Amino acid sequence: MSLIVSDRFRIVVGLGKSGMSLVRFLANRGVSFAVADTRENPPELATLRRDYPQVEVRCGELDVDFLCRADELYVSPGLALATPALQQAHARGVKLSGDIELFARYAKAPVIAITGSNAKSTVTTLVGEMAAAAGKRVAVGGNLGTPALDLLSDDVELYVMELSSFQLETTDQLNAEVATVLNISEDHMDRYSGLPAYHLAKHRIFRGARQVVVNRQDALSRPLIGEGLPCWTFGLNKPDFHGFGLREESGEKFLAFQFDNLMPVSELKVRGAHNQANALAALALGHAVGLPFDAMLASL
Repeated sequence: MSLIVSDRFRIVVGLGKSGMSLVRFLANRGVSFAVADTRENPPELATLRRDYPQVEVRCGELDVDFLCRADELYVSPGLALATPALQQAHARGVKLSGDIELFARYAKAPVIAITGSNAKSTVTTLVGEMAAAAGKRVAVGGNLGTPALDLLSDDVELYVMELSSFQLETTDQLNAEVATVLNISEDHMDRYSGLPAYHLAKHRIFRGARQVVVNRQDALSRPLIGEGLPCWTFGLNKPDFHGFGLREESGEKFLAFQFDNLMPVSELKVRGAHNQANALAALALGHAVGLPFDAMLASL
């Protein structure tokens, strides 16, 4: 994946948190760009005008001719790619991209990429805590907390990223060390034509992945691409040879990996089957990048 070419003109479309992170990223690299937002008073407008007064900004209805001045549009996740002005610009040869695509080009450390209709924030936080407990210099963010581009640093040893379907729509090649779709259920149906379109957007997370983690109890979590990649599984049933799950012995349930019991479910800090599933998913993701079991289990 090539790094950004500084002599091309870009437009950041959307001036929220991710849009402002794009502004900082482009400005720090001497890239020529402008900003557009469909809102008359976007949240970061005052910050933009204070810190980057030289940057042209257009607020209100998107002007297609203005957008077509750019070689590439970086579209914030809150704005649907189906927006007519974006589609018209794209039809006239303007590339549509986003902050996660740029992050993937510049991230030097392995990336754990997490999405799903439910629990992605919880699992992302858990994996981040596991990595920190293992002594890793870890950066956690994306859709959760800090925007991806603000996390980029040569000091980071591992990125743990929560990604939404909206962010993945503009991501062509994520190249994660390990990626997962935790689960799929109907969500954001105001944005998508139906569950199949939403499903396809979520599964962009697997593009370029080196390993995958799959929910054994949700067939829609299985990758549509990347057949033959190393695959780890999780579920609330007995683990398979490559998986994490629950095993019962002498009336007590255990978190288990393959044929080994890891810890009693009763020792988890939080109760409930959904929290057991979250713990198992986090263990699978951490194991995929080599985090030691003692550090991971101590975080649960």
